[in-house]
Amino acid sequence: MSEKESLTKFLKPTEFINSDNIKVITFVNDLVGVEKDKKKGILRLFYKIRDGIPYYFNSIGIKKELFIASNVIGVEGSFCIPKAVLLASAARVMGVPSRLGFADVKNHLATDKVLEKLRSDLFVFHGYTELYINDKWVKATPAFNKELCDKFNVKPLDFDGENDSVFQEYTESGDKYMDYLVDHGSFADFPYELMITSFKKAYPHLYSELKKK
Repeated sequence: MSEKESLTKFLKPTEFINSDNIKVITFVNDLVGVEKDKKKGILRLFYKIRDGIPYYFNSIGIKKELFIASNVIGVEGSFCIPKAVLLASAARVMGVPSRLGFADVKNHLATDKVLEKLRSDLFVFHGYTELYINDKWVKATPAFNKELCDKFNVKPLDFDGENDSVFQEYTESGDKYMDYLVDHGSFADFPYELMITSFKKAYPHLYSELKKK
């Protein structure tokens, strides 16, 4: 199989990465316009999704519709997985192969409110996007908006289209911030059932609560 053929599945619309949806197509066209440089277009999309859709912890849920790219457009706030799905979908509209990556991370700066809700400082199934740019895969994490990062004295994650952009290990003051503990791998579409399994195992109380909503 040629490299071009192997990338085909990372360009097709899927149930969650619905890059054929008119809302997603319009979102990309309005932002990227006639920009022909795909890397420059991807950077515009990254920063729009990072800062234009604030990270809201209370938006976390398990209903399937939360994770469909077209449903993320226009929301007041979201969390890491839907934002990563939207970036992946927008990239495919531009003809840039994309996939989703997931990892379990330990958050050393989780607030008391978050710790109380999760009963843990482990964030399971943290989502990010992987993009095929200039003949290589690079990671992009549009989860935390600049305003939220400033609040926690953490430098916002930038993305240059050439180097991996993943969570910072330390704050601006040198305090421990994030540890990556488990890598779940990469996927051509959002592995909804695997996320549900991870949530059930890590947060049985929260899963039961979210299931009722």
